Amino acid sequence: MTIIPILPLYIDPGTGSMLFSILVGLLATAYFLGRALLIKLKFIFAGKKNEQNVLYTKDDPYVIYNEGEQYITLFSGIIQEFEKRQTPLLYLTSAENDPALSQNFLYVKTEYIGSGNSAFMKLNMLSAKIVLMTTPGLDVYQLKRSKGVNHYSHLVHMTSDATTYRLFGLDYFDSVLLTGDYQSKDLKTLERIRKTKQKEYVTVGCPYLDILEKKIKELPKEENHPYTVLVSPSWGESAILSRFGEKLLEPLSKTGYRIIVRPHPQSKKSESEILDRLMTAYPENENFIWDFEKDNILSLSHADIMISDFSGIIFDYMFLCDKPFLYVNDKLDLRPYDAYDIIEANPETTLWQFETLKKTGRKLEEKDFCNIGIILKSMSDNEELAKQRAIAKNTAWMHRGEAASLVVDFMMSKNEDI
Repeated sequence: MTIIPILPLYIDPGTGSMLFSILVGLLATAYFLGRALLIKLKFIFAGKKNEQNVLYTKDDPYVIYNEGEQYITLFSGIIQEFEKRQTPLLYLTSAENDPALSQNFLYVKTEYIGSGNSAFMKLNMLSAKIVLMTTPGLDVYQLKRSKGVNHYSHLVHMTSDATTYRLFGLDYFDSVLLTGDYQSKDLKTLERIRKTKQKEYVTVGCPYLDILEKKIKELPKEENHPYTVLVSPSWGESAILSRFGEKLLEPLSKTGYRIIVRPHPQSKKSESEILDRLMTAYPENENFIWDFEKDNILSLSHADIMISDFSGIIFDYMFLCDKPFLYVNDKLDLRPYDAYDIIEANPETTLWQFETLKKTGRKLEEKDFCNIGIILKSMSDNEELAKQRAIAKNTAWMHRGEAASLVVDFMMSKNEDI
């Protein structure tokens, strides 16, 4: 008898995503057809004619989805604003420890829906008039538009360029809520280049910066404060930890200064091997700290200077702390990002954030790493840098202190339009 070996089945990520999309599509179709039939039967037995679009009658007009604990602060003020206005809201979260889950709201319903495909499965069959989220990539990978949702709105969660999302991050939203007017220019250019539908752009400010600004003023001063360097990069092949790793951390560890390394939250998911290697090589001690807290406020407040790359946190530090910083972003590969299509269409284009970094900070190159201690010691602030930081703050962080209210204003006005 011939024994046929059973080989393990391997499905690559792209095929897996496609199969998941097909499965969700079939389930969503079955769900909405079944729902439509149920509603039709109700109308028949009630002796009424089936009204147009009765399938999309909404129990929860407003829905907010939070994809992870790093966005808890971002949404907290908006949730409170709905509660304050006594307006019903369904808040769905993939953060298992989200404080909103344990709060006794009267008008806000909260629900933990898991993460990854488990969350996407529920979101893809959602019924609501307006869904607000920070998650990019709608209708690109697993996260699909639900037939039961009228309007999808994306809340930009960084004050830097909105085209530094991964490719097609915002293409299929109906509206985008911005932190500053300047962000809409390149997004509109993308629409023309890709011939995608025109979205509605509304500047509302930055909800999480509004909250952090209040918190940072209330923090007690650190006693016996040592000179502190905060390394806070983005993630991906072009980010500091991926590109340089030990080349930067080794000379930093020898400066005698307190070093805080705060990896991007996505690094724990996408670059765990790199983090494990670096954390083994540079274990935490009194002068070398690894920060994985959901709030960055303590690290920001303790830092005397920041080293970053193209991460939006560099602007958080600039706007909240008004202190000098070093940035490393030469040889940044823009191909995975929406900005690449902007530059490809017009090579003379420079992103706002890169122009701003030149005016407000000092560029750090790999050849400078061996002298990082001397460079840090020589860094000093001046009136021109402070002036440029103020200009950048007024440009990228508009409507300060009003963001939560303006977000809810937009959602309620959009509900009336629908």
